[in-house]
Amino acid sequence: MDPLAFLDATAQAELVRRKEVTPAELVEAAIARIERLNGQLNAVVTPMYDLARQSALSPLADGPFAGVPFLLKDLGAEYAGVSFTEASAFLAGHYVPTEDSELVLRLKRAGLIVLGKTNTPEFGILPTTEPRLFGPARNPWNTGRTTGGSSGGSAAAVAAGFVPMAHANDGGGSIRIPASCCGLFGLKPTRARNPLGPHYGDLFSGLVAEHAVTRSVRDSAALLDATAGPEAGDPYCAPPQARPFREEVGADPGRLRIAFTTEAPSGVPVHADCIAAVREAARLCAGLGHEVVEGAPTIDGELFSRGFITLWSSGCAWTIEDWARRIGRAPAPEHFEPLTWALAEMGRAQGAAAYLLALQDLQRVAREVARFFARHDCWLTPTVAEPPLPLGAFDATPDDPIHGLRRSAAFVPFTPIANVTGQPAMSVPLAWTAEGLPVGVHFVGRFGDEATLFRLAAQLEAARPWAQRRPPVSA
Repeated sequence: MDPLAFLDATAQAELVRRKEVTPAELVEAAIARIERLNGQLNAVVTPMYDLARQSALSPLADGPFAGVPFLLKDLGAEYAGVSFTEASAFLAGHYVPTEDSELVLRLKRAGLIVLGKTNTPEFGILPTTEPRLFGPARNPWNTGRTTGGSSGGSAAAVAAGFVPMAHANDGGGSIRIPASCCGLFGLKPTRARNPLGPHYGDLFSGLVAEHAVTRSVRDSAALLDATAGPEAGDPYCAPPQARPFREEVGADPGRLRIAFTTEAPSGVPVHADCIAAVREAARLCAGLGHEVVEGAPTIDGELFSRGFITLWSSGCAWTIEDWARRIGRAPAPEHFEPLTWALAEMGRAQGAAAYLLALQDLQRVAREVARFFARHDCWLTPTVAEPPLPLGAFDATPDDPIHGLRRSAAFVPFTPIANVTGQPAMSVPLAWTAEGLPVGVHFVGRFGDEATLFRLAAQLEAARPWAQRRPPVSA
């Protein structure tokens, strides 16, 4: 076993600070792990080894993670001079950024060294990572199962020990779903906590948030400290935190009032293993001294689903038009996966009035949820409604191009709620099935209150440690 592989980023950075290891040694060890195991997982799709080696031998920013290897998801975050595809043949070979995204600039200032780009579904649409352009990412706990999506390549890489944490983003659960499927900690921050510039100020009316998947809670908190804050010109910003998030890790959360449910607002069935994981997490929280009650906000499941699909399909249509304008290429159906084109066609057919009506309906749901949080500190649910599904479960067929969309609705009925409300939410790896597959549990916090989630997550991490667990495919 590589002794560095399962140290978290905080520990690796401390080794560099104490001069017990050099950034170049960390980078070479991580590259060796990727080259040895990536053929089994297909997690990293664009190696950046020469750039990483050059960075490791150059003066690094004096940030909290100076010298630590990192991976970028090939979606959202652009790295100057490196091919950027969002897993779409429409972009592949047609776009190389000339500037870093603001988030990438902040990651570099934190001292992180980017080794490559990770696999993602086309435009991040599905909660699985099986793009036609790159082929499927495979779950290190069972290579026949999904990693989740859309940050599935990042999650597989971290779970297998390639790097201690990796970039991820989340428009309907895309940090939390792969965290659940791969046995990691995944926090979606409050809306606008991290920047989306320079190309975007807002994505899908606030659904999309940027952050990472990590093995430890403290890494997630310290990384958010390094990247959080508005960029000049942002349309809105998250409420400022009272103190650094890393100081919340280990702080007493007090006696929280936690509501839990195992029933999906849409009424879809929830697998027995996911129900059991939530009930055990509820017992654990009660044993830690929290007040735990059964309950959920009032959500019109049909209204929510209809509104979310309107935003999602309109967003797909916008994505294609945005890229067509940026790269000067006319889109055609053969450039895209069948689901992507069918979803964009759905979005084009709806019109601006339908989009604004959907937004109005979803904002009504958000107010209902906010009223619930006037009485509760956290809401506990399953992260996903089923353990990781077999690869191919979301595949389109010639007569049913949107099969994957319907399958997604059954798989992830819980996570999109926090994207609509803008609240922070996290998947915590507290359970595994009898077959050895991870099952995360999902906590939603009040708007702007990542602090409570970090305190609770650290308490759960101490009570039920997960860092010692190793998937069958790992360093």
